[in-house]
Amino acid sequence: MRFFPEFGDDFLRLLESLEGKRIAVLGHLRPDADCLGSQVALCRLLMERGIEAVCVNFHPVPRALRLMVGDTPFFLADDFDAEGWTAVTVDCADIIRIGDYLREKFPHIYANIDHHISNPAYAERNLIDPTAAATGEVLAGLMFDLGLPVDVVSAQAMYVAIATDTGMFRYESITPRVFEIAAELLRRGASPSLTASWLFENEPFGKIELLRLFLESVQKSCDGRLCYGVLPLGCFSETGTTKEDAEGFVDYTRDVAGVDIGLVLEEYEPGKTKGSFRANSSGLRVDLLAIELGGGGHATAAGFNQPLSLKEFLPKVEAAVAEHLKQYDAGALLPVATST
Repeated sequence: MRFFPEFGDDFLRLLESLEGKRIAVLGHLRPDADCLGSQVALCRLLMERGIEAVCVNFHPVPRALRLMVGDTPFFLADDFDAEGWTAVTVDCADIIRIGDYLREKFPHIYANIDHHISNPAYAERNLIDPTAAATGEVLAGLMFDLGLPVDVVSAQAMYVAIATDTGMFRYESITPRVFEIAAELLRRGASPSLTASWLFENEPFGKIELLRLFLESVQKSCDGRLCYGVLPLGCFSETGTTKEDAEGFVDYTRDVAGVDIGLVLEEYEPGKTKGSFRANSSGLRVDLLAIELGGGGHATAAGFNQPLSLKEFLPKVEAAVAEHLKQYDAGALLPVATST
């Protein structure tokens, strides 16, 4: 059985076209486990094939995921001279996601490997499958399809990528293919217990304080169908935490009974707010809602940025969600293609 038969030839041709080049595997701002796991796997595959490759991000690897990258070469954008390097992005739904600084360093993106439904195919070569639950799933499946080497570090990295992007195998994006690929990754050395240890144990006390502040802000709107919480300016310095520590807070809003859409709003600079949506059904198409607000993502998980303060933006996003829910109720939102 082949996991991604429609992409195998394209992926092999892409790998062949990278021979003789120096490859910078780029990830998105504030990289999550799918981004980092995909970077690790692709970079190590290229190095195994004798291709010089490194991973480059604007933000550092989060504390909880540092062990995941192993000895894979990672560089911060500030420390990397891009002259002579070819850029390949992974898990970047839009070129904006790599950040302005890396966009200046790499004005041309050679290849783009992703699973976001909103990805506009911005590279010279594009390999995008929105039916996949994670970019790590795409890469793992293709590597298995083509009989390419997968070492223990890559297997663990892609397993964490898939596990986190599926909410630890809970989300609607789960298919039999996800479990089949995950099982093969376990055979190659991935460890669920190690994954759980990295992601859920040894939390700093400051994160608990941050969570307390966040939960105190949680409210419902749109007749109880929207639940949102806020991370106000200064909350990270107040608790001695970082943005990494707020990862997953949006799940608290989505998991409230009767809620269709969960939302976290963060004022990360004065007059600048970012948001993260989670939906309880792919039919809610929060990717379309995020696009309307200047962002993008998946049918059930999407984000955006707005040049407004929390106070200014909150009534606007409530109105946008209310209108979106009306369209959903009227059956006006397009369904999402799925894999079996």
